[in-house]
Amino acid sequence: MSDRTAAVTRETAETDIDVTLDVDGDGDATVETGVGFFDHMLESFAKHGLFDLTVRCDGDLEIDDHHTVEDVAITLGEALEEALGDKRGIVRFADRKVPLDEAVAGVVVDVSGRPLFEFDGEFSQATVGDMTSHMAKHFMRSLATNAGLTLHVEVSGENAHHEIEAMFKSLARALDDATRIDERRSDVASTKGQL
Repeated sequence: MSDRTAAVTRETAETDIDVTLDVDGDGDATVETGVGFFDHMLESFAKHGLFDLTVRCDGDLEIDDHHTVEDVAITLGEALEEALGDKRGIVRFADRKVPLDEAVAGVVVDVSGRPLFEFDGEFSQATVGDMTSHMAKHFMRSLATNAGLTLHVEVSGENAHHEIEAMFKSLARALDDATRIDERRSDVASTKGQL
């Protein structure tokens, strides 16, 4: 199997970001965004997807968390798309549900090259620590757009920490499943011949 890694940087007037990703990693993460709960979610994403992930972001947190969360999602999406290359041999589709106490989240993903995001649910509290809850949804949308994913997410519960964490874990598990190499396949999983 070829090396499925990427290193992507993004620098704007609002954020300065470095992301490295190894799709076939061990779940190791080093994350520094300045938003504690977001760091925890990215570490959880890496752990449960078995992705090796490094994220360093210097963002305009004196304004709020929006640019940091959005731009990290953009950069991570670009890294995922680059790391997967032509997507030859990947499983492509996956569906995972993950509970966390009273909360449950589900993710259905198609590594299709056609970005689309659908969301069903709401968050029980407006913030978790220093992260605005709705930014978790925005993270998923920005990731899907920049990684070329068709991504459907649903969430329910009573505690926004649990709801968001279940979302990130189900995303990780679904992406781990969808990006695995199917040894029976020598081409891409599409009648078009490309993804």
